[in-house]
Amino acid sequence: MGPRFNLNDNELGAKIGKRFANTSLAIMQSSLPKSTIELVALRASQINGCGFCTDSHTKELAAAGEPAVRINLVAAWRESTVFTEAEQAALALAEQGTRLADAHRGVPDETWAQVREHYDDDQIAALVYLVAMINAANRLGVILHLKGGAYQPGTFDSSAN
Repeated sequence: MGPRFNLNDNELGAKIGKRFANTSLAIMQSSLPKSTIELVALRASQINGCGFCTDSHTKELAAAGEPAVRINLVAAWRESTVFTEAEQAALALAEQGTRLADAHRGVPDETWAQVREHYDDDQIAALVYLVAMINAANRLGVILHLKGGAYQPGTFDSSAN
């Protein structure tokens, strides 16, 4: 089955989408490392089963020169040695913030303490918004049946304004 609906072909959908893109642009312009942004987005997308977002974030990581071993191990980051402590804290926040319905505690204090240890306030703001935004994007992709496979790196580099 192909995509169900093109939000950008709808006036209201395009208007909301532009604001959504501007929020994502602000995250990308933050001091949060770009590799961390993409790793977090990839992990949430894997959990949520969004083929389009998994495809896009995998390809953005590869295009930025991220080694294949790190991209391939995102799904098993807890069982690997290729991520920094800071990245592990961000990935834990991404998982716990994504699996809210599965975790009665949400994001535990231990994870929050690890995030605070490795990121400054601006980076934390970007990280929290990133987790919220990628989860929203994943839900759009899943609801609309957006498939992975055809994404070209850099597609969203100038999509806001």
